[in-house]
Amino acid sequence: MKWQTWFSIDWQQLVGISLSAAGFYVGLMLFTRLMGLRSFSKLSSHDFAMTVAIGSILASTVLSDSPSLMQGLFAVAVLFVMQGLISMIRRKVKPLKSLIDNKAIILMAHGEYFADNLAEANLSTSDVQEVLRKDGLKSKTEVFAVIMETTGDMSVIKNNDVPPDWALFDDIRDSELLMRPSHHESS
Repeated sequence: MKWQTWFSIDWQQLVGISLSAAGFYVGLMLFTRLMGLRSFSKLSSHDFAMTVAIGSILASTVLSDSPSLMQGLFAVAVLFVMQGLISMIRRKVKPLKSLIDNKAIILMAHGEYFADNLAEANLSTSDVQEVLRKDGLKSKTEVFAVIMETTGDMSVIKNNDVPPDWALFDDIRDSELLMRPSHHESS
């Protein structure tokens, strides 16, 4: 291996990388402006895939001669159009929404872990406990629910005096588990 190649760059490469990065940046801003802010959101798994794909195309386009800047921008344009179509289908055709999107899942409710849901999400109780600590909780009794969202993020909903608006939970798999009192409350 030639160690010199790790640290070498010539002025033509610098100019090429700079022009490609600037062109790609302008193209991304234009596409984002046309398609809306959702373009880089993390609302669903297909949004996350879009962000990863654009990052990969950006790296390939900026750091190599092939694909060209125009090929990279065209590929990104195709991704933006696909994301726009998928978003429209998700809004307009409800039966297809469940095929496209993951469904949020309850990992913990009323201080109790749901082992089957944890296993399905490939998580352990330690993973949930870490999130609880990061949210500043000292006791499981402070938890109304921990939900693994469609993006892979965990939402922690704390117990308080406000009665739940059940409509906020109707798109979560096993949402009926939230309505069931815990063993601690019934005893």
